[in-house]
Amino acid sequence: MKTILVVGGAGYIGSHIVKQLLKAGYHVVIFDNLSTGYRKAVLGGEFFLGDLANRDDLQRVFQTYSIDAVMHFASFIQVGESVHQPNKYYQNNVVNTINLLDIMLAHGVKACIFSSTAAIFGEPQIIPIDEKHPKNPANPYGRTKWMVEQILADYDKAYDLRAICLRYFNAAGADPECQLGECHEPETHLIPLVLQTASGRRKSITVFGQKYDTPDGTCIRDYVHIQDLCQAHILALEQLLQGASSAEYNLGNGEGFSVREVIETAQQVTQRAINVIYGDNRAGDTARLVADARKARQELGWNPQFADLKTIIQHAWQWELQQLKATE
Repeated sequence: MKTILVVGGAGYIGSHIVKQLLKAGYHVVIFDNLSTGYRKAVLGGEFFLGDLANRDDLQRVFQTYSIDAVMHFASFIQVGESVHQPNKYYQNNVVNTINLLDIMLAHGVKACIFSSTAAIFGEPQIIPIDEKHPKNPANPYGRTKWMVEQILADYDKAYDLRAICLRYFNAAGADPECQLGECHEPETHLIPLVLQTASGRRKSITVFGQKYDTPDGTCIRDYVHIQDLCQAHILALEQLLQGASSAEYNLGNGEGFSVREVIETAQQVTQRAINVIYGDNRAGDTARLVADARKARQELGWNPQFADLKTIIQHAWQWELQQLKATE
């Protein structure tokens, strides 16, 4: 049984990954400082409370367990915050990742799955965006992720530490069994914000901009179901464990949905009116972000099962109703 260390395993994506790794028969160790994650979201495995900023914490977890590979999700992810607090993002997302990589090397662990992002590309020059698209991140968050990808490439050349970087577009949805879902504080993602408005936990949802160069004037994004992301991670992990070389893959459905389409679909799913407020365009928002994920399909054998927007929203709505009930 292979032992996988999931760093940031109490967060939205990490917790779903932990559940799927356990289902797949892996021994899972979760390392998290719970600054943004939740202990109750860890549904199994062995939990280790620790911080990437503390090399002693990392030493202890690597001394305690014989780790075969690491999955790294422990990053700050709010674009707006990264603009106002870049030091926080460079320290955590870059410096703390170097701590992790150095401790991995000290213990002979040379396989890493890295949670990257479409934000490394910046303003798209072509749609859909493939892996070779120029990298020109438009904010500190995107720059930290691109820096780590480059650091990983350097560590591969120098130390033979192999890494697969998975670049998400918009992770969305919830565990179909409704054990897990999206739970950020504050929440910044569109689908949960729309559904919290439908459930009455929020008074309204603000749509930023109606004059983008898209069919209905609102931004278009590529939403990929959290379960499909999990599948890609496990496929990538299997390849690394079998000796595959470092690689990078874009993860998206290859189809975009506008903000207005998301709201309309949410109204169909929930059968509730959603109060929408229209605001000005946000600085840095691009009109379209859509992935070309053919490489992941061809090389990893990735085959998304929940590409339909309605299904993504249905699963997220089940989760939202459960959260609403818990607060009543």
